Amino acid sequence: MSLSTAAAASRSSILQPDNSSSRRRLRRNVRKLPAVLIIGLLLVITVYPLIWLLLGSLKTQSEFLNNPSWALPENFLNFDNYVQAWGDGNVGSFILNSALATFPALAMIIVFGVAAGFALEVMVWKGRGTVLLLFLAGIMVPGQMILLPLFTAYFQAGLTGTLWPLIITYTATGLPLTVFMMATYFRAVPREIFEAAAIDGASIYRSFLSIGFPMVRNAIFTVALVQFFFIWNDLLIALTFTSGSTVQTIQVGLLSFTGQFGVVEFGPTFAAICINVVGILVLYVFLNQRVMKGLTAGAVKG
Repeated sequence: MSLSTAAAASRSSILQPDNSSSRRRLRRNVRKLPAVLIIGLLLVITVYPLIWLLLGSLKTQSEFLNNPSWALPENFLNFDNYVQAWGDGNVGSFILNSALATFPALAMIIVFGVAAGFALEVMVWKGRGTVLLLFLAGIMVPGQMILLPLFTAYFQAGLTGTLWPLIITYTATGLPLTVFMMATYFRAVPREIFEAAAIDGASIYRSFLSIGFPMVRNAIFTVALVQFFFIWNDLLIALTFTSGSTVQTIQVGLLSFTGQFGVVEFGPTFAAICINVVGILVLYVFLNQRVMKGLTAGAVKG
């Protein structure tokens, strides 16, 4: 064998592994392509409405009426719509009403729901299975069926025109799902922990506050965030029980967001929606890791 032939064979043996590895990488990239395309499509579907909403909040009324819907704003530093939405549109008052209705209801949902979940799953007493089924039955009741009887009861009790109907209704509708989820999370906590606490002399209240509650705090955080989004974004219940503009929540306020003589002011309306959406989006972006931890907390038996 000549020297040139040996050198060529050596180069061929060196290049062959590189070609095979590049082919493997190419096949892996081709297999990943459908997933990348699907993720990209979902990203466009999610992000495009937000961008369109943000750009619409910077347009004037004449731009909405005279320019195409896909046209960009003529002035990207025009924040007059936000000033008008916050001032003339009473967005600040609507947000305050939503907060006053959401946070008290959320606090009662968490306190009662976590305590009920602990009692139904950790404590041993006769009839707890029946009580849990009753809570599950509450999930199956459509909310539309209870609005008229509740409105009649609130009217006879003199609570109409206040935020109390919203607080009571949100608490009642949020408890069944919260109790069911918290019972599931407590089921993942090893029973030996509570038994050891009982042997050491801890009362049931001490076991709940010092052991049970801290061990499911991520789950509590997740349930609280889910209920917060449900209550804050509710329109049906708020529209039914808020009879005056002084107690309207942000969703009801956006529904009736009009200018002079009933004309819809598109710019301020888009700006008001942006204020609501961006605030909730920022909250979720900062807290999404805690939500993921809470969602997986009850998935594996401890």
